[in-house]
Amino acid sequence: MMLPSHRVRILVATQPVDFRKGHDGLAALVQSVLQEDYFTHCRQVNGTFTVRGTAFLFLSKRADRLKILFWDGTGLVMASKRLEETAFAWPAIWDGVMTLNRAQFEALFAGLDWRKVRALEVRRPAAAE
Repeated sequence: MMLPSHRVRILVATQPVDFRKGHDGLAALVQSVLQEDYFTHCRQVNGTFTVRGTAFLFLSKRADRLKILFWDGTGLVMASKRLEETAFAWPAIWDGVMTLNRAQFEALFAGLDWRKVRALEVRRPAAAE
């Protein structure tokens, strides 16, 4: 799966959506329901622009399909995936949005249970060699 950057923020709409919606329909949901701005691509940090964006994930009612929507700086990109024999592991349904890290997203996109993905604890070295 291609996302704009490894530093992209990944937001998941927890309510299933009508999968007949295209670019504009999902963008309207991002603004009205999720209260987010899908035009987040470049961000200025310390006087320089860094590529960063937000990818929005949407699930179908049967949980066998998902759509990803993000702004790449020149236009809206929409990708979709359908699982053939299983369903995506999805969070409990409530109103709102939740965030996934990159490893959790990749597990979800591969059809794995992303809830079992944990970041490794990295200890700071005591002394440099």
